Amino acid sequence: MPAGADEVEIWTDGACSGNPGPGGWGAILRWRGHESEVSGGDPQTTNNRMELSAVIGGLGALTRPSRVVIVTDASYVEKAFTAGWLDKWQRNGWKTAAKKPVENQDLWQELLRAVAGHEVRFERVKGHAGVELNERADQLAVAARDAALGT
Repeated sequence: MPAGADEVEIWTDGACSGNPGPGGWGAILRWRGHESEVSGGDPQTTNNRMELSAVIGGLGALTRPSRVVIVTDASYVEKAFTAGWLDKWQRNGWKTAAKKPVENQDLWQELLRAVAGHEVRFERVKGHAGVELNERADQLAVAARDAALGT
């Protein structure tokens, strides 16, 4: 990491109506007193795919190598990194401990590419608990889900 690299907070969330169903994701980037928002949707997806897409979308908005704190309410995403799930899946040829294929492997691989070149750590917050930026990320995700529905 270059000396003086920016530290960026990326607050992420995904939303889905039905699972599968229409979904959306949102991410808020904060650095040096600035904020930026990104979001997207899919008319037929799952909540876990939207949670992953939010992190990928947030990281994709970065323009240079950075120190990044990803703040998510998705234990699925956070634990894949902090509990070493990703390392185990890769060592096992993208199979779970039960020898089944890892779900959303395409997005996990995309996320691994997105974190490359950055110094990333993950933190989890409780969802729908009044945490301002988590609530805003949820609002972005819901709006993107509604847009994917055409409503």
